[in-house]
Amino acid sequence: MIQGRMNRSGLEWFSSLPACLLLLAVVLFSTSSDIHNQMLRGGEQMWSGYYKLRMDPVKPQCDVIQDVDAAVAKEMAKAPPADDPMASLLGDFEKDPAEVRLAIERSAADCRAAHTSYAELQDQLTPGVKAYRAVELFVADLIAFGLAAQRYILVILVMLCAVTATLTRHHIAMRAMETRLDYTVSMTLQTIANAMLLGSSVIFRQSTLASSTAISSEEMLLHNFWIAGFACLTLASLYRLVRVPDELEPGGSPSKAFMAVPLYTVMCLISGTYFAVIGHSSGIGIYLGKMVELADMFLNVGLYVWVGMMLKQTRLATLVFDVFRPWRMPPEMLAVVAVLVAAIPTAYTGASGIFVIAAGAVIYSELRAAGARRHLALAATAMSGSLGVVLRPCLLVVVIAYLNREVTTDELFGWGIWVFVLTATLFGLVATTVNRQSQFNLAPSAEAFPASIRALRPLLPYVLVIVSVVLLYRFALDVKMDEFSAPRLLPVIMLSILVYEHLSRKGERMGASGAGHQGLEGSVRNATNDTTAEIGALLLLLGLSVSIGGVIERSHIMEAFPQAFDSAWSAMLLMVVILVVLGMIMDAFGAVILVTATVAGIAYSSGIHPVHFWMVTLVAFELGYLSPPVALNHLLTRQVVGEAEVLAAQAEEGTFYQRHERIIMPLIAMGISLVLVAFVPLLFYAS
Repeated sequence: MIQGRMNRSGLEWFSSLPACLLLLAVVLFSTSSDIHNQMLRGGEQMWSGYYKLRMDPVKPQCDVIQDVDAAVAKEMAKAPPADDPMASLLGDFEKDPAEVRLAIERSAADCRAAHTSYAELQDQLTPGVKAYRAVELFVADLIAFGLAAQRYILVILVMLCAVTATLTRHHIAMRAMETRLDYTVSMTLQTIANAMLLGSSVIFRQSTLASSTAISSEEMLLHNFWIAGFACLTLASLYRLVRVPDELEPGGSPSKAFMAVPLYTVMCLISGTYFAVIGHSSGIGIYLGKMVELADMFLNVGLYVWVGMMLKQTRLATLVFDVFRPWRMPPEMLAVVAVLVAAIPTAYTGASGIFVIAAGAVIYSELRAAGARRHLALAATAMSGSLGVVLRPCLLVVVIAYLNREVTTDELFGWGIWVFVLTATLFGLVATTVNRQSQFNLAPSAEAFPASIRALRPLLPYVLVIVSVVLLYRFALDVKMDEFSAPRLLPVIMLSILVYEHLSRKGERMGASGAGHQGLEGSVRNATNDTTAEIGALLLLLGLSVSIGGVIERSHIMEAFPQAFDSAWSAMLLMVVILVVLGMIMDAFGAVILVTATVAGIAYSSGIHPVHFWMVTLVAFELGYLSPPVALNHLLTRQVVGEAEVLAAQAEEGTFYQRHERIIMPLIAMGISLVLVAFVPLLFYAS
């Protein structure tokens, strides 16, 4: 067992293990604030006035006046100082003995009260209070350190995982690297892009130093972290460029080779070239630095990726499919059920792409096992992460509410339920009516229902684990499970589920000599191995999406459009086109930041309700992620199911629709949904 735990690769020691520790530190720091709040409440309940006992009381410097008459006489005998300017202005001024006595009596009373309070606090400072206070202050210092360290953790995590994604060839591209030409073109452009990122960061640092404003040591440390990270990233891509893998096929097509270039590289080359042309070479560095301003949000993205990868290590997805298996649903109906069920974990994993990465392989394999054609299975897998982004507690909606004071999470999630019902209904209709190739002959309910109930039993322990963690946080830390607490609760829930699976299957592993099963350490290790590469690919793509947003912002493209429209209908038509295009070329979080800064104001000024606008934005983004030429959700599907399955689907014959069903089916469902969400509400409030 020890040998198995120590048998890690170098990449695991220097990448996955540090990334795991950083993610655990984020959970610890965020949870410590909840612990600290409860410690303050507990201290106040055990010792009244505990807030005063958190620091050692300071002994009063005043002396208690014993003889008031003597003090009054002494004060009356005092002459004003010779250098007192007020004395020369006021001339002879007779002191009122009554006022002097009153002032001295008040001063004496205040001094006695201060000494009494000091003595009482000293008496209350028992060894128990001091011990409790030491722990509570340590937690308070831990919170302060965690808040200050968030920015550094984010930069280290992004750079560490980006290097890992480069070394493992895990960046998101239009197609995988299959030939030597693919590899050479991709790695060459990656090296150029990474060198461009390094140069921009260095120039940004130098320009900051040259500016008249003083720069703090913390800001300088962040600059140095970025520079060191991009230097390592450049060296990693250069190393990969030199070390060509042996398994690649010789030759290749130039057109296909450029499709193997990662999306972040393309974005970097475009934005870097633009900023260089306009004489703003530090532009990429500046916009990447904006990630630090929202460090908590991007760290939450990392946590959600980790949650998704841990979900992938559990049996939950398979057990859920077991519940529906007895009904012997036709493939089209099972695809609809899979997409609907996936909406809940999609909402809890933060964004559509994360869930596709986490559970896409299981969904695809289960649908194929049920007899689904490849195109249908690929379409459902890509759609599995699309419907739940409007449901509580999706991180993307929280970010929208955080950046836009015109809307609240309650409003967005309230209307999001109706948007979910609409999109789910339309997908169900499209999947079961267009190109249906099977009969709806379900198993008899007398046979299927009892089998489904039996299949629910293995899920009960998982439900108990989840409920136990939620209740523990609710009653021990006074933290409810909502969109704000989900990022720190979900990792704990998933780790608890992995512990349960480890304990419940320990006997099976021992009986089978470990064949086919891995322990807790192996599950967490595999999940973190997947997490590091995915975080590197997603966050670097997100950061460069922000940079592309900077290009759009600085190029003043939006100024070519009216800043307000007379007709909300005309404005909405333009909004739909712009939002879909942004969804096609940008990551969701980067696109939200850009839309907030540019498009949202035009929509509001044109009479479009803010909640309506952001519901349209979410649906438009999802349509963009499913739309060529980029189609990010399809790229992630290709990544998890394998290039061979996608190529096999493309080789299948049939009508135009059948040969492109994996693309067309989601576009029909989400396209109709977008039109309805965008324009039907205008009938009720637009003039």
